[in-house]
Amino acid sequence: MSQFIKRAFGAAALAVLPLVAACGQAGQEDQSVQATKEEKASTLAGALNSEGNMTKLQGALAKSELTGVFDGPGSYTLLAPNDAAFTALGEEGEALLDEEQHPLLVGLLREHMLPGHVTPELIAEAIKAKGGPVTMTTLGNGKLTFTQDGDSISVSLEDGTTASFTGTPIATSNGVLIPLDAVLVPKDEG
Repeated sequence: MSQFIKRAFGAAALAVLPLVAACGQAGQEDQSVQATKEEKASTLAGALNSEGNMTKLQGALAKSELTGVFDGPGSYTLLAPNDAAFTALGEEGEALLDEEQHPLLVGLLREHMLPGHVTPELIAEAIKAKGGPVTMTTLGNGKLTFTQDGDSISVSLEDGTTASFTGTPIATSNGVLIPLDAVLVPKDEG
C-alpha cells in the first residue's frame, strides 16, 4: 500500500468509531432527480442498489461496514465514485479492500460523505452566491472544494485531486447520491 494513503488517512484511522448520527436536516428537493429512480430508491442504500455502475462502491461500503448508515434516519450526501473511477485506481484500489487496510478504506469513504441533504443545485446556488468556490467539511473532517464551470460542477481535495459530477443525482428520504467520475484519493507526496 502506498505511503500517500497511509499518511492522508492516518488520523482518520484513529477515528473509525461509528459515524455521527443524524448530521443534518433534509433540505430542498432536487428538481433534476428522476422521479422513477427516486421511487425505486427510498434510501441511499436503495439508490446504490438501483445504480448498475456503482457495484465497486457497494462492495467497498460493505467491506467497510458503512452500508447500514445509508439505510438509517440520518441525512447524508454521498459523493459516489462510479465503477470506472474505482477501476482507474488499479492495484491500489484493490489493496484498499484487504482486511488490514480496513481503517484506511473507512477513512477514504468518509471523505466522500457530507452531512445533510446537499444537491448539485444547492451547491451551484452556494457557488453563485459566494461568487466562487465553496468549501464543505466531510464526515472524515476533510475539506472539499466545489467549483463550477458552466453547467459542470467539480470537487477537489486540498492537494488538487479533482473529480467531476457525472450522471444523474438521486435524492432519497435520507440524503442524496451524487455520482463522481473519480475517487478522491490524495496524491502521493513522496
